[in-house]
Amino acid sequence: MSSATPVPPNGGPALELLVHGVGGATPQDMLGDPRTIRISGDEKAAVFRRTDDEKAESHPERYEDRPVPEAYCWSNLTSGNSARALWLLLLPFMVANLAHWMRPRAKGRRTTTRLYGVLVRLVALSLTVLLTAAACEVALDLLAWQCAGSAACTRERSWLGFVSAAQGGWWSQPGRRLALAAVVPAALVGLLWYLSNRTWSAYESQRPPTGEDMGEEEGLQEIEEDAAGPKDPVVRPALGRPGFWYGRRLVARLRAAHTAAGFLTVAAAVGGAAARHDRRGDDALLKACGWLLEAALVIGLLGVLWVVVRRGRSEKKFDVRIDRAAVRRLPGAALAVLALSLLYASWSRPGWASTATLPGDVTFRVIALAQGALVIVLGVVAWILHRRARHARTALYGLGGPAVAMLACALGGVMTGGVAQRVADWLDGPGTPGMDGEGSIPGPPVLLSWQASVIPVLLIVLFVPGVVLAVRTWRRARGLGRGVEAEYEVGRPDEGRTRRIAGTRARAALTDAAPWIVGIVSGATLLLGAGAVAGAWVSGDVPGEAFGDGFAQSVAEAAQSAGSWLIGFGFILFVTWGRRAYRDASARRTIGILWDVGTFWPRAAHPFAPPCYAERAVPDLTWRMCTWTARTGGRLVISGHSQGSVLAAAAVWQLPAATRRRVALLTYGSPLERLYGRWFPAYFGPVALAELSGQVSTWRNLWRLTDPIGGPVLVPADGARPGVDCEAFKDPLVYGRSNLHPLPEPILGHSEYQADPEFGKERRELLDRLTPVVPRQTQGSSGRSSG
Repeated sequence: MSSATPVPPNGGPALELLVHGVGGATPQDMLGDPRTIRISGDEKAAVFRRTDDEKAESHPERYEDRPVPEAYCWSNLTSGNSARALWLLLLPFMVANLAHWMRPRAKGRRTTTRLYGVLVRLVALSLTVLLTAAACEVALDLLAWQCAGSAACTRERSWLGFVSAAQGGWWSQPGRRLALAAVVPAALVGLLWYLSNRTWSAYESQRPPTGEDMGEEEGLQEIEEDAAGPKDPVVRPALGRPGFWYGRRLVARLRAAHTAAGFLTVAAAVGGAAARHDRRGDDALLKACGWLLEAALVIGLLGVLWVVVRRGRSEKKFDVRIDRAAVRRLPGAALAVLALSLLYASWSRPGWASTATLPGDVTFRVIALAQGALVIVLGVVAWILHRRARHARTALYGLGGPAVAMLACALGGVMTGGVAQRVADWLDGPGTPGMDGEGSIPGPPVLLSWQASVIPVLLIVLFVPGVVLAVRTWRRARGLGRGVEAEYEVGRPDEGRTRRIAGTRARAALTDAAPWIVGIVSGATLLLGAGAVAGAWVSGDVPGEAFGDGFAQSVAEAAQSAGSWLIGFGFILFVTWGRRAYRDASARRTIGILWDVGTFWPRAAHPFAPPCYAERAVPDLTWRMCTWTARTGGRLVISGHSQGSVLAAAAVWQLPAATRRRVALLTYGSPLERLYGRWFPAYFGPVALAELSGQVSTWRNLWRLTDPIGGPVLVPADGARPGVDCEAFKDPLVYGRSNLHPLPEPILGHSEYQADPEFGKERRELLDRLTPVVPRQTQGSSGRSSG
């Protein structure tokens, strides 16, 4: 007795599984019918059909000339909840995580590849320390140390009266003020831990199909037998490995390490200030306690580094283990050190007064130098890997990862510096923090003022390539005009129409210049950041005071003021955008687009980054394709637009070989090669895409010259197998008005590929190349399908 739907003589039903792109889409829009029904899934991600197609497998004769459409909607994984707009504040963590996946493809360099991963994880760890140090700078230094220790600052702020040094209360001692203020950065670390743990349970815990789940022959760890006789394990590409979309073990380890690093940073800020004071005093017991506390901090730091460096991702097998010793003991030990540091700082020290600032300059200087050194070493490692597998299309000759890591550090610096600058301005009222004789408090660390001063210089540097790109695009658009008219065989050209089509094509080509823009920004940021560190270190003063009198001082003061304003404006823009997204659904969708692109990859470097939606979406698609083909024996086309094509390709890579032979891949508006292949060469480079073309039954890619995101995948024909890319779709469909098109046709660019008549033709050809397979029979006594 068969547990599957009987297969009719025509080979069974055909299914088109539609996967939308960035920004999301409703099932009604995807299926072109207001009446839809959910077949499988939940409110976050689900498969839908038209109501009339719910029982399509029972009536295959109705679908002889067309496939059954199904829509997989996953947009709520990234933009469904308005609170997720706050993920915008985690942007530096997300960018650092992207750098992990940008390593060049190089076989035979296992040690160098592991070193690349270790360096990116250390860069990510430095961002957590930077965020926590910035929170400590605001809460401990600016508020508890400087403002609460200044009568002029607390006079206008009655809510700080109980900790004011001028009033002499129990909380007025500096150590106790610091211990109380430490609650703020410690709570921030705890919040990040909570959000990471919560999203970990919702995303990384989704189990992909395994041999145990799907049956021995249908499992993803299948073993194939060739003509020679013995069975050998199948060599899988990276995205086809069983554990690629199940990274909960590493995320748990990194979450423990980063949480511990955050708590230890707060403990060092509180306990370190008290220990420095005690070393100048005569109390031997407090001196000994301070040395013991600092030793505990060093031991904790070594433990954090050991956890981060020792183990990376495990993808070759389905790893369900959790390193409980690291996950449970390390954050608990760090929290205990923090508690001891708060107790130690709260000890009575009547003669202690808060003067000047806490040593935040040294802290931020060390972080900036460490980040710069890590990025430089990462660049060397990436270059070594790239030399083993050169390809002309790889972004920045393999240096895309280091460049993006540098941008993550810059974003972290802008956000943390913006907070410190704005809080200092707010506390100082009409004065100017850091300027002699103007402010009631010393203000934030000098380095932050130097970093703000280089921002106008960076914008001036970027102005030149911006102008070059604009001129080149204008000239390219003018040169394309005649080609557009020749392509459409225009008898009487319309200059305005020609200019719009050519301009759209020229602007779409700007995407290919993105690597060089990123490279220029990253290189300039590294050099200017090094100059800011050197200036702060040598002068020990803000730029406006470091250059003395005259023209140089005026320029430095102008740069400092403009940079401070820009850095504060950038932070306010982040907060405002987040608040708007909380209230406005359209803005929330815009932010969702950012996460659709940036959070495709698993959290391999930073556990506090926004969660990877693909760890839910890819198993969803894999399960659906495996179960449907095994149950019906029908033909299946997985049809992905834009980012949906990346999800579709990743899901096809995860399929067992037997299922993959029954599946066709249709991509359109796809960034598989143009963006992912160039920036992530180890996973979507030319070798990987050629392997995918050889493994899938058939694949067709549709694209337009006016599309700024999608493009050809550049996989050539191989023997009897045709090339993957079709001829570029015309956009617009016709040049001017005609009897069939009385109104002007729009320039569609990245959208509405199904509106082109060639789309249906390409899909029919894909289905014709697929061979249906009769589903296996099951044992009547077992009552269980083997598929």
